[in-house]
Amino acid sequence: MFGACTRVVTESGSGLITWSGAYPTAILQTGEHPLWFKLTENGPVHIETIEDAEGIYAFVPWPYALHIRFLNETSDGVEMAVNRDGFLRLSPFSGRERGIALYHFSGGDHWRQYTVGSFIFYNERPIAVLYLDERFLNSNISPPSPRTLSFNMNSNAVFPVSIPALKDFPEDEGWNIDVLRAGENGLMFYRAARRRGGTPVVRMFRSADLSGAGEEIPVDVFFNSLPRQQVLDASLLPPLPAGFFYTGIGRVGNSLFASWEEQEDYSIGAAGFVVIKP
Repeated sequence: MFGACTRVVTESGSGLITWSGAYPTAILQTGEHPLWFKLTENGPVHIETIEDAEGIYAFVPWPYALHIRFLNETSDGVEMAVNRDGFLRLSPFSGRERGIALYHFSGGDHWRQYTVGSFIFYNERPIAVLYLDERFLNSNISPPSPRTLSFNMNSNAVFPVSIPALKDFPEDEGWNIDVLRAGENGLMFYRAARRRGGTPVVRMFRSADLSGAGEEIPVDVFFNSLPRQQVLDASLLPPLPAGFFYTGIGRVGNSLFASWEEQEDYSIGAAGFVVIKP
């Protein structure tokens, strides 16, 4: 594993050196031993073994815990939305040190206050949807604004993205969008909730492309649209200590990526991921 602390260097025709693009946190080279990482408020940190993650964090309810909330495998790697942090991306790297580039896109203090409710592709962009979860903790903060955020490889900054279908539920009126997902029929489904200031209101919708207001649907149609859960095959992954579980898996080049969590009922302690060459 090689650390990486500089951006991609390019040289212009005038001989001037400039910095361009997102820069990786590290370049990973998989081999005989797994590469383990734990999640921290400052991004992923390498640890020698999974045993080094035991007991490092107190258990907290999952909406407030650091963990890989959603994972999408793409044509050239994996992309993740990390609760209370931001985005991660792993993709093959063909620079001076060949391997797997690990990119971190921090959402900063704004992201840290909220829960990741969704991670979708909208107009070919990866989009995370944040919401204010008050199931386990009463809070005086407002619903997130902006609540739909994305990243690209132009820099390590996250940025807001507007989704027209959600404009009828403004954040400043107390609306949360706590679910936004694709159904197996190709339609998009979302749930808008306002739980403050009188009688709670929860409404569910579907839309072909989120380009305008969605069609309101009953609760049974909303929940019956859930995509089938993929079975996680952990047979190629290294064993975990008691109380730890794998939660997602993907392929990056000729290596495997898997997210893991330390779980206790609805709470999460440590969380992170491992990269191995099977």
